[in-house]
Amino acid sequence: MITKLFSASVVAVAVLSGCGSMSKAPDAPTRTSDGVLIGPNGMTLYTFKQDAANSGKSSCNGQCATNWPPLMAPDSPKQPMGPYTVVMRDDGKKQWAYKGAPLYYWAKDAKPGDKTGDGLMNGNWAVAKP
Repeated sequence: MITKLFSASVVAVAVLSGCGSMSKAPDAPTRTSDGVLIGPNGMTLYTFKQDAANSGKSSCNGQCATNWPPLMAPDSPKQPMGPYTVVMRDDGKKQWAYKGAPLYYWAKDAKPGDKTGDGLMNGNWAVAKP
């Protein structure tokens, strides 16, 4: 009886130990670094004042999206918890939004930590903050 109980305990500990090492997918498409939102690639994310908050749509398309690439969402995104939503682009693709504001990268940021797009175009572009 004691041997069976001990064996069951060892198995339970082994199973539970393995659970802690399992990788869990993040529940958000961004992270925070130095007080701003960054994408999975570590680059700074921005918002565009011309986007109507909570409209479910991006106003930056065509050449604008070449300069300000959207933070794309997968075709069938797992809707994360919290302030993240998905907006539809003119080309039918999906883009992540934070608190209703679509998120973009700035093509001229060269490395993680760059924030060279902040305040551009008469203040229409701003770093995205949590």
